[in-house]
Amino acid sequence: MGDTMSLSNSDWKEYKLEDIILFQRGHDLPKTEMLAGKYPVAGSNGVIGYHNNFTTKGPGVTIGRSGNIGNPQYYESDYWAHNTVLYVKEFRNATPEFIYYFLLTLDFTQFNAGSAVPTLNRNHIHDLRMRFPEIPEQQSIASILSSLDDKIDLLHRQNKTLEQLAETLFRQWFVLRQAQHPGADESWEEKTINDVCLKINSGGTPSTKISEYYNGSINWYSTKELNDNFLFESVSKITETGLENSSAKLFPENTIVIAIYAAPTVGRLGILANEASFNQAACGFITDEDKICFEYLYLYLLSSRQKLNDMASGSAQQNLNVTIMKDFPIIQPTLEIMIGFRNLVRPIFRKIKENSNQIRTLTQLRDTLLPKLMSGEVRVK
Repeated sequence: MGDTMSLSNSDWKEYKLEDIILFQRGHDLPKTEMLAGKYPVAGSNGVIGYHNNFTTKGPGVTIGRSGNIGNPQYYESDYWAHNTVLYVKEFRNATPEFIYYFLLTLDFTQFNAGSAVPTLNRNHIHDLRMRFPEIPEQQSIASILSSLDDKIDLLHRQNKTLEQLAETLFRQWFVLRQAQHPGADESWEEKTINDVCLKINSGGTPSTKISEYYNGSINWYSTKELNDNFLFESVSKITETGLENSSAKLFPENTIVIAIYAAPTVGRLGILANEASFNQAACGFITDEDKICFEYLYLYLLSSRQKLNDMASGSAQQNLNVTIMKDFPIIQPTLEIMIGFRNLVRPIFRKIKENSNQIRTLTQLRDTLLPKLMSGEVRVK
């Protein structure tokens, strides 16, 4: 990725932003007029569809103009710039990739010119003054950051493939097998999830009014962090005192966690990558490995999401509860079948976990380097 070293940016030239890039408002394209094609339609949150024509040659950069302001997006190939974005019409003393990363460091909310709907006026940001490196250094900076992003993207795509493989194996071993040969596996028993787990319990929340309960070292997850993923590090952490003085509990590695309150998170899953706790809107399952493996339960709950959502009750919001989860039916195959399946899918889950941890490390590295490279605090040789 190239060497970096700490230096000042005193040799960078100061420019007005409009001397570096020129923003232009995007072009209207109602959904009814969007014709199927290969060109992405760039909206304020990213791609909102595809069209058979384009407004702008790639590579290009957009930022949200209306609704979600800022939010830079990079497009390698030709695209349609929607009227909800500002797009870079002209790169004057800059490369597209560098500008994309540079714009990620700006806080555009300070330029909000709207009232009910956040709106960004290009004239308000064209007058910004800042220092920029020359083109060769811009290219080197962008190369470092894009190589990290490429590796992160590759790992995400690899995990997607592995997840699809695990789900396919689950369907082949259990769902299709029973559908095609009903009654063939008479030794398979219908149980409840409670029958095949050592422990099932909801979490808890230490009082937010007591500061000593927070900013500790114990991972404590909210259901927003559940996204059918391995859980490595929570946004909030609690202390031993917070754990002891609340209904929060510690659960071990490989505990399956499911969101049981409130759409749209209800039914979302997580797997603890290490010992942790979570709030009362989630339920944790510690499987009895002599009966089923945790991978089987995870894939079973994933395949049962629609059924769980249909069962969810509650007037203001969709809710499940611990009793419903304990009583939820599950098929327990023979131990021989379960061991065979576990031996097949455990390496897949292990690889997903390794990749996810590497994604975390690379993302943290990129996010640390980004402002340092863009400010000149860290310079590229």
